[in-house]
Amino acid sequence: MDRVMAATVFNHICDLGSLSAAARALGISRPMVSRYLDEMEKWAGARLIHRSSRRLTITPAGEDALMKTRTLARLSLDIAGATGREVPSGTLRVACAHFTAMHILAPMLPAFLARYPELRIEVEINNQPVSLVGERIDVAIRITDNPEPGTIARRLGDCESVLCASPDYLHRYGTPQTPEALAQHNCLYYSGFAGKSWHFLDEQGEPISVAIKGNLSAGISSLLCEAALAGMGIALVPEKEAREGLAQEKLVRLLPHLQPRQLAVYGLYLSREHQPAALRLFLEAVQGAMRDGEACS
Repeated sequence: MDRVMAATVFNHICDLGSLSAAARALGISRPMVSRYLDEMEKWAGARLIHRSSRRLTITPAGEDALMKTRTLARLSLDIAGATGREVPSGTLRVACAHFTAMHILAPMLPAFLARYPELRIEVEINNQPVSLVGERIDVAIRITDNPEPGTIARRLGDCESVLCASPDYLHRYGTPQTPEALAQHNCLYYSGFAGKSWHFLDEQGEPISVAIKGNLSAGISSLLCEAALAGMGIALVPEKEAREGLAQEKLVRLLPHLQPRQLAVYGLYLSREHQPAALRLFLEAVQGAMRDGEACS
């Protein structure tokens, strides 16, 4: 049998979660899909997928094979399109946090998809790191100071943060005049970062770290911003998240002489080699949008 086709069928089974769905997507019969899967397992010399009446589960050997079959499928597409126009197609699976989806991807996706109508993007919202192989993710967009090991991390831009609270909270509890004073306040902090400390640069560019405490932590910055608007405490959130509240004077910027530590926005993927056109063009579009000030600043 055609091993490139077997690899393509295996990719579709993993992406769609069933043999029947792969058959419909590829326009072939389900028994033929099963035969191609058998061929893949013979080729790999291992069980790649556990099959039950309820679900399919990819095995560790299957995850390893999936990385290789995706590369093989991309190579075959590269060869087929080597002399033609670069037109990305198929499905690109993107993982990101809620803030990233709303403030980084949402502004650039309409123009991007209009430019490449043969491409389909699936966005998986997840505020925790994901397994690119296990979750069948092509690229994860992460705002972090510590990209996950084992991935290629392409820096796409930076995310500015702001320290803020509502006038009501400040009227009741006072306005901190120094970073050390934050320890006496109810701080609303992002649970995605290790430790309960906030980090700043002073006017001379020297780093300052402040241990904080509070009665609310969350992995979604919009929740922290809403809590700050409701007068629950002081929040350190992306500037884009707080911009409307600041403009309407529902939030007050605190310690403006300090610069909250800047976090980078990364695109995380598995391999530099044989990078598909869809992934490369998508990352370039995100980077361009951030450079032009459409997101996170």
